[in-house]
Amino acid sequence: MIKRLFNEEEGQTLIEYGLLTALIAIVAIAILSVLGRKTKDVFVTVNDKMVTNG
Repeated sequence: MIKRLFNEEEGQTLIEYGLLTALIAIVAIAILSVLGRKTKDVFVTVNDKMVTNG
């Protein structure tokens, strides 16, 4: 029974997929956070210029 547990790879594969999914989620959140701030800054700048020129 113990030998069978060490030879099965289904659990390892599931853990690897879980870790990969978590890493992708962390990277996506980081990228969206940075892009969100930059996009907000662009809109604030455009709004400020429209108010001063309008």
